[in-house]
Amino acid sequence: MMNRHFLAISLFFVASAMQAEVKLPDLISDNMVLQQATDVCLWGEAKPGSTVTIQASWSNGSWTTLAGSDGRWQTSITTPSASFSPYTLIIGDGDGEPRTLHNVLVGEVWFCSGQSNMEMPLNGFWNCPIDDANNTIADAPNHPAIRMATIARKGALVPQEYAEGSWKLPVPENAQWFSATGYHYALALQRTLQVPVGIINCSWGGSRVEGWLPKGILQTYEDEDLSKAGDKNYTEMLQPMIMYNGLLYPCHKYTIRGFAWYQGCSNVGHADTYASRLATMVAHWRELWGEGELPFYYVEIAPYAYDGKADGINGALLREAQFDAQALIPNSAMVCTNDLVKPYEAPQIHPANKRQVGERLAYQALSKTYGYKGIVADSPYYKGMEIKGDTVEVEFANAREGFSPWIDICGFELAGSDGQFYPAEAWLDSGTMRIQVRSAKVASPVAVRYGFRNFLPGNLKNHRNLPVIPFRSDKEKNR
Repeated sequence: MMNRHFLAISLFFVASAMQAEVKLPDLISDNMVLQQATDVCLWGEAKPGSTVTIQASWSNGSWTTLAGSDGRWQTSITTPSASFSPYTLIIGDGDGEPRTLHNVLVGEVWFCSGQSNMEMPLNGFWNCPIDDANNTIADAPNHPAIRMATIARKGALVPQEYAEGSWKLPVPENAQWFSATGYHYALALQRTLQVPVGIINCSWGGSRVEGWLPKGILQTYEDEDLSKAGDKNYTEMLQPMIMYNGLLYPCHKYTIRGFAWYQGCSNVGHADTYASRLATMVAHWRELWGEGELPFYYVEIAPYAYDGKADGINGALLREAQFDAQALIPNSAMVCTNDLVKPYEAPQIHPANKRQVGERLAYQALSKTYGYKGIVADSPYYKGMEIKGDTVEVEFANAREGFSPWIDICGFELAGSDGQFYPAEAWLDSGTMRIQVRSAKVASPVAVRYGFRNFLPGNLKNHRNLPVIPFRSDKEKNR
């Protein structure tokens, strides 16, 4: 009888402690990476009106805050400089067992978002492999200070407080599901910064930019039908605002260093609105995080036979809008991917080369955010042209130290007054540092284009092997 009574009392206290335990979002978990040398936000739920105490093993002191009448609490704690030494956090409200978080690192944290080319794991997709995937996954344990949290797909009609997705260690069974672009971004950053790197992968394949915007902004767009949000008869990945509410909003309190974005394919056909809406999205995200003008680095959509047409230009128009968005978004930069596809990938919207995509994103961050001299991040882009008889001389920015190759340059087209574009031969004039373009089918050229098709990879690069960004000289005429 006494044993039964003792067991009942024990179970009561265990149950009480479990009920009283501080509740934390998935992002505040074992193995997480906290942004270094700043005040990072922590939040959760506790006993209403209780004092929540936070102890960090890097500090002799502690931080306290009060839980509201609804039990919710939020506070900031100061982190040290980056270190590979694991830390412990203890969070309690004085009523029940405190929560202890183990193996916490302090370093650099980046928020990676977009659609399927950011979401795509090292494992690949169906019939879509990632280059050198097995080797990358097998090597992952050699980089224990890279951590990733992948936010689960759960759309919502109103902003959510919590989302699913805790921090994972880079062991093969986890690494196979890491965003390939995000992981290679982290690898490239860590190689230079020599600090822990945390990646929050918050992506949804097929999503439009409108999916990552809140209702209040979407209501100002006359062409946007908000009744499609939550409509089971409408393709979920194309629905407005549900990604923002269900995935992104629950993450906005987590302190980060900046954003990396890879999206745009599902906005092909709507290039006229993309640049302004992307700029609106970035401005709203920055306001939501409240950490100032956080850097925003993003990826040009890949060459692909959009609309089933390799020689169409809807994809090229969207890439052009992405390039233009840089002028609308302070502290931003775009990386070009025109050269990172193979000929057989024209019908494949998920190119296998994600390593160089991640690395090019990292070059932008290392150069612009972290201030490393000697790292070139920006691709050459069209600056102007001059017509000399049957030849067009093209001038580029970001190419002061020249180009490669000098001959057999592919990807250029010329058009005469009829507006019909034909493939053209191109070569470098090393004296003027201009690219010479000529076509036997165009005696009197008036316009030049480069890579300006849905799928027309070029091979022209600057001295750091960064590709020339696709362009058209006749842009203004067509507006």
